[in-house]
Amino acid sequence: MSEQPEKQELIRERFTKPLTEIAHRFSSSIALDKKLYREDIAGSIAHVTMLASVGVLSNSESDVIASGLREIEEEIANGAFVLDDHLEDIHLAIEQRLTEKIGALGGKLHTGRSRNDQVALDERIYLKRAIANLLNILRELQSALVTKAEENLGTVMPGYTHMQRAQPVLLSHHLLAYVEMLERDHSRLSDAAKRLNFSPLGSAAFAGTPYPLDRAEVANALGFDGALRNSIDGVSDRDYLIEVASACSIAMMHLSRFAEELVIWSTKEFGFVQMSDAVTTGSSIMPQKKNPDMAELVRGKTGRVYGALFNLLTIMKSLPLAYNRDMQEDKQPMFDAIETTADCLQMMRVLVEESTFSKERMQEALRDGHLTATDLADYLVLKGATFREAHGVTGRLVGYCDSADKQLWEIDLAVLKEFSSLIDPDIYDALDPIKSVDRKQSSGSTATNEVRSQIDRWKLSLQL
Repeated sequence: MSEQPEKQELIRERFTKPLTEIAHRFSSSIALDKKLYREDIAGSIAHVTMLASVGVLSNSESDVIASGLREIEEEIANGAFVLDDHLEDIHLAIEQRLTEKIGALGGKLHTGRSRNDQVALDERIYLKRAIANLLNILRELQSALVTKAEENLGTVMPGYTHMQRAQPVLLSHHLLAYVEMLERDHSRLSDAAKRLNFSPLGSAAFAGTPYPLDRAEVANALGFDGALRNSIDGVSDRDYLIEVASACSIAMMHLSRFAEELVIWSTKEFGFVQMSDAVTTGSSIMPQKKNPDMAELVRGKTGRVYGALFNLLTIMKSLPLAYNRDMQEDKQPMFDAIETTADCLQMMRVLVEESTFSKERMQEALRDGHLTATDLADYLVLKGATFREAHGVTGRLVGYCDSADKQLWEIDLAVLKEFSSLIDPDIYDALDPIKSVDRKQSSGSTATNEVRSQIDRWKLSLQL
């Protein structure tokens, strides 16, 4: 088998044989972790700046190293320095390039640290930025939903339980339910960002270092709240990845539920929503088709994020302290969870903006399914019946309607009174599905004034 190029022997001085090609390819992570080059360079600059402040490096040494690192960042960004797959990882690739640029001084970059605390630092910096982006696009989706809810205020639709028509609700109320879900997603990600906002740098391999590092200085320079207190935990912890992947998984579950409803509602059988040509596709064989592919893809990509979470949990399961090479496998699920969730959040925002809801089809659907049966039961309770008595009367009436192939409001008053003497002519107002929503008085209900209040509160919160 062929051997690695000579330059790959940077940290193999004690070995008598080079890695085989397959071993190198099997263990190389640069194809993935090269995405962390900005984070790696930012951490390195903070590190050498601190080494100078504590006297491990001179100020001039620190300045030359930092300048070289900034040049490397620019080289990678503009393609002048290509991170090819023959390199082992992003950390050694940058250090090697630095030594090529500034000579032996580049070898001082790694003083007082290990790749173990270095990669943990890079991931935490990456996640801080990634979460900030997720929080922004979560807000954009919430804003799109609130805007659509306000546009459709007054549109009444069947609410469902068990996928069966249940009670009339405002479409706006239904849409705002997803805004609340996304708010919890926002909160979870924000909390995760707080817990991961501590620097592991200075933990070194896992036992710390004899150099007089000022870990607080590095943490502060990189925007962390402080340094992790235990060096073993500093390099062996991946809770921050698992927590973020968990928050992303829950967010994707919410998106998948909404995507499923859009798919169902866009069918001819429902006809509740029309998605524009900008977010739908055709069939390769059936010219008439207009497929909700983007919503289906959001639904499908949810599995990828779930997979990332279980991937991370499985990697960390039963790992003894401290660092183990298994943990190198955390990059792919980390990137996949973040990038897939971000893409799906943005896609759902566009889907919301490019969708038109049919007031007519929704109100037509209100005319079937006895959606005001609960209103009838409540009517009887207000007339003096117990709720169980009212429930029984209403159930028998619904059975009668089904046998007569009629809706509740189509039954003559005389027939209705045969089921309960408490029923008076005002029963027909109670059976009107449009009027049903505004009879709700509890806070947070589907009543128009309650939904209007929710919209106003969200508009203020989201600065719409």
